[in-house]
Amino acid sequence: MKKKILAIDDEKSIRFIIENTFNKDFEVTSISNGMDALFYLQTGNLPDVIICDVEMPVLNGFEFIRRIRESGFFDEIPLIMLSGKEESADKIKCFEMGADDYVLKPFNPKELIARIKRRMEFKELYSQRRGN
Repeated sequence: MKKKILAIDDEKSIRFIIENTFNKDFEVTSISNGMDALFYLQTGNLPDVIICDVEMPVLNGFEFIRRIRESGFFDEIPLIMLSGKEESADKIKCFEMGADDYVLKPFNPKELIARIKRRMEFKELYSQRRGN
């Protein structure tokens, strides 16, 4: 069974890149805003990793991080943030709120693949050590 990726970005071109980069090895669901993504998760859809844009309408990436990490239900899902902003303050804020990684746009798809595979390996190792 393929691992699942949830990609959240208001830019259709970014969602297209993610879908086409990962669809061979992963089941990819792409959503255009944080509110719809939150609803997707709350209805029982649990991806293996989430890729989320920081700057989106309806519910931005910071608020998305806050809501899923505070819920307690999605703590173990790796969360990789995407942003066109290189400021350290935004990166730090994402990490402090519970993001696992921060990738600048435009990104190299091969780098994103490597980061996601590493996060999934770490998640699996952590689960094995916990006995899950």
